[in-house]
Amino acid sequence: MDREASHSLALHWHNLTAQMDSLRQAMQRLNEQLSSLELRRTEFKKTLGEMEGPRSQLQEELDVKLKQRSGIQEELSERRKRIEEIEFEIRAMEQQRLTFEAAVDSVRSTLEAARLEFQTLDVKRSGIEEQLRSEDTVLASVLDEMPVDASEAEWSARLSRAENRIQRLGAINLAAIDEFKIQADRKDYLDAQNEDLEKALTTLVQAIRKIDVETRTRFKETFDLVNTKLQQLFPKLFGGGHAYLEMTGEDLLDTGVGLMARPPGKRNSSIHLLSGGEKALTAIALVFSIFSLNPAPFCLLDEVDAPLDDANVQRYSDLVKEMSRTVQFIFITHNKVAMEMADQLMGVTMHEPGVSRLVSVDVEEAVAMAAV
Repeated sequence: MDREASHSLALHWHNLTAQMDSLRQAMQRLNEQLSSLELRRTEFKKTLGEMEGPRSQLQEELDVKLKQRSGIQEELSERRKRIEEIEFEIRAMEQQRLTFEAAVDSVRSTLEAARLEFQTLDVKRSGIEEQLRSEDTVLASVLDEMPVDASEAEWSARLSRAENRIQRLGAINLAAIDEFKIQADRKDYLDAQNEDLEKALTTLVQAIRKIDVETRTRFKETFDLVNTKLQQLFPKLFGGGHAYLEMTGEDLLDTGVGLMARPPGKRNSSIHLLSGGEKALTAIALVFSIFSLNPAPFCLLDEVDAPLDDANVQRYSDLVKEMSRTVQFIFITHNKVAMEMADQLMGVTMHEPGVSRLVSVDVEEAVAMAAV
């Protein structure tokens, strides 16, 4: 019983020591990550400093837009002055119309007076004729005694012309001026709306052009960086060979990207013509190339080495070991070669049916205990 207790205490002491070493390593990795984050913060500050240039450019563009706005306001002021002049002309025309109506009323009054006078004269004529008949006077002698320019036909013609002129004037539409004002206001409103739409369309087209330029630039930079990194990682995983990315179109906004791979001893071919293991290694090279542009603090790999043979697993393990200097990897594997590169192993066993148990092993400590 003492031996078992002593052995149990020794195992417990070794486990505690292993946990302390694991904690020290974790603290060391955290310190490394802290240093990396400090470096990235310095780079971000530098990037913020470089962005002051575009800010000044935007300020200049704002000044230009403000000048344009001042010019537009001046033009608007001139248009308003023109509208005031037109309104003044309308008021003058309205006054002239009133004058014409007054003249027409005067003519009508004159005509009415002429009619009354004619009726009066007709009555007088009848009375005179009666008087002449009562006095046995001849009308012809009376007409001979009248002035030469006294003509009843001329007077009748003048009366007919005056009546015709009054009829040609027709009815006066007093609502025409109000209708004109309503239509003019609507036209001004529609012109303003059209101008706003044209300005918005111009602004939108300019923004789309800027976005297209920025998208092309960033896509090209990212494509070149990933392609360069892929050309570096592919030979490491395959022990030679060559791989590269190529664009399938000329326009960077809608082009596709093709992956061309040439493992050692094979001709250039598309990834679709490779074997399963070669596809897996090529995919690993591409994923790690993209991951290297903006690496996260840790990376999770789930049985990536399943379709690989031992030689390819060894090269894959060497690459992961190399990248683990800056990135913490958590990977799931059943391959013994991949397990050898791990610093810490976490296993799940079923000690009893239906009961899972988590077992952790520090590889360096286990090797040291095995050597003793």
